[in-house]
Amino acid sequence: MAVTDPLGDMLTRIRNGQRARKDSVLTPASKLRARVLDVLQREGYIRGYSAEQLGPIEGIRIELKYFEGQPAIKHVARVSKPGRRVYSGSQELPRVRNGLGITIVSTPKGVLSDAEAREQNVGGEVLAEVF
Repeated sequence: MAVTDPLGDMLTRIRNGQRARKDSVLTPASKLRARVLDVLQREGYIRGYSAEQLGPIEGIRIELKYFEGQPAIKHVARVSKPGRRVYSGSQELPRVRNGLGITIVSTPKGVLSDAEAREQNVGGEVLAEVF
C-alpha cells in the first residue's frame, strides 16, 4: 500500500520503536528521510543510521538512542502535513520547549535544525518538532 506521508511514517516508526525499547528500526530509504536523520544525529537524538537492502528496495536502519533507560526522543510530531503545509521565515521559526527541543526545517540550503536555519538566516517548510 502506498504511503501518503513518508516522513510522517518514518517518525512514527521511530516513536513506536522507542516505546517498544527496540535497538533499531527499519524504514524505506529516501533522500528527505536521510537528511532528516542527519539532523537528528547531529543534534544527538539518534545514534546513527545506515543503508540496508530490504529485498528489491533499499532501506535505512535507524539506531535508536537511550539515556539511563529512557528514550532520547520524548516527543516527535509532524508539523507540515500533506494536507496542510506550514512555512516559516527565519525569525519566526517556532522554539520547541523554550529551546530545549528542535524544529526540523526544509530550506533552500538543505534540511536544517531551527538553530542552524536562524544562523544562516533562511526559512522554509517546518517539517517536524522533536524534544
